[in-house]
Amino acid sequence: MAEGSNGDSKSKIHRRIPNIKFTKLFINGDFVDSISGKTFKTIDPSSEEVIAKIAEGDKEDIHLAVKVARKAFDHGAWPRMPGCERGKVMNKFADLIDENVEELAALETFDVGKLFSFEINIDIPSISKEVRYFAGAADKIHGKTLKLSSQFQGYTLLEPIGVVGLIIPWNFPSAMFVLKCAPALAAGCTMVIKPAEQASLSALYLAHLAKLAGIPNGVLNVVTGFGDTAGAAVASHMDIDCVSFTGSIEVGRLVMQAAATSNLKTVSLELGGKSPLLIFDDANVDQATDLALFGSLANKGEICVCSSRVFVQEGIYDKLVEKLVEKARTWVVGDPFDPSTRQGPQVDKKQYERVLSYIDQGKREGASLLIGGKPYGEKGYYIEPTIFDNVTDDMLIAKEEIFGPVLSLLKFKTIEEAIERANATTYGLAAGIVTNDLNIANSVSRSIRAGMIWINCYHNFDSGCPIGGYKMSGFGKDHGVDALEKYLQTKAVVTPIYNSPWL
Repeated sequence: MAEGSNGDSKSKIHRRIPNIKFTKLFINGDFVDSISGKTFKTIDPSSEEVIAKIAEGDKEDIHLAVKVARKAFDHGAWPRMPGCERGKVMNKFADLIDENVEELAALETFDVGKLFSFEINIDIPSISKEVRYFAGAADKIHGKTLKLSSQFQGYTLLEPIGVVGLIIPWNFPSAMFVLKCAPALAAGCTMVIKPAEQASLSALYLAHLAKLAGIPNGVLNVVTGFGDTAGAAVASHMDIDCVSFTGSIEVGRLVMQAAATSNLKTVSLELGGKSPLLIFDDANVDQATDLALFGSLANKGEICVCSSRVFVQEGIYDKLVEKLVEKARTWVVGDPFDPSTRQGPQVDKKQYERVLSYIDQGKREGASLLIGGKPYGEKGYYIEPTIFDNVTDDMLIAKEEIFGPVLSLLKFKTIEEAIERANATTYGLAAGIVTNDLNIANSVSRSIRAGMIWINCYHNFDSGCPIGGYKMSGFGKDHGVDALEKYLQTKAVVTPIYNSPWL
């Protein structure tokens, strides 16, 4: 791969070090210390240096945040406000995000190693669009009029579900913050947000902007801390009515168990995937190569829909592999603030070591390492983009979610074989199809068991297009009106029609 600027003096030229303004919990409209007074360190993954000390929230802090969120829901203005008025406040929130794009982008890059060029041009601008989408939906929450038998009439009301707990991951901190809170705000809910401990800075900054926008105190609360304490307290709290979680299957199970053994709160889970990209013989090889690299290496592979299983039909297999390795050599690894960089560091040491252990496992199982497979540079959690050939379906690198820049190549003969092998996974989040044959595109897209199918594209998201999993990738949708529905509940109201002969 091409040499980046990791570890040399040039990296400082490109770095835009943000001013860290918010490190405390955000509860009831104020930034406050944790009740215990404890803090934890957040680390710059490109330098392995401490960025800041963040307030460490615990069960007691979650309880306090839930208490004020409950008061704001039961007695406050937000759930009772006309939808158009909630929409105005949310549009102001979006305006403030747009005005602070550079600050949010720098925080995200500094905190988790995401590319600054991507953050400032794509990721952060997209979250203001997400807020505006749901701001527009806030006054379009309608029930139905029902014509009932036996001379009764009825109607349904769609009402906010109550206090919601939102547990967000570290790979897209700002995007996931908004992905969950925007529909909840539009529905009229109040909330407690628990960001990942690796990625707290942008969540706290967004809470600050929400207050400036006019979101009332107690409606949006952010408690930073660890999953096994603060996160567990969210999942098990008796006064939280709904929890939405994005993360691993293992933790998703714990969230469901906690919800079931507490107050049977509703649960929405997005639990990652092992998404297949199916490339057929008639595909444009250059386009397919670019999609395979982008699908697997975007965001250093730290993306739930990563196309880490690349199935290639035998007729173009050798040609595509040759081009894939050739283009991977030009993939620049280095300082995420450098505009020429294509891949920054993994989020933290734990994830860095996890990815390297999977690479070692792939070698032991007999996969052929075509390129990469090693740490990159002398400082920071960088890993070379890695491509394995001769991968079989039973290898761990083809079965388990790696969440790193690792691509596995698998050869197939027929369409039927490709579909069967693509579906032979416990996951079902996304899939990609590369073909110029409309019949192949249609038949394969209908046969793959996944919640999102991309045809001749990949990683294309839109506020109006729902995404969510099949099978063990979870249930419940983000984006679109489907996301709004999980924060609403239906109430039926029935009245008699008087002078009915049946009364």
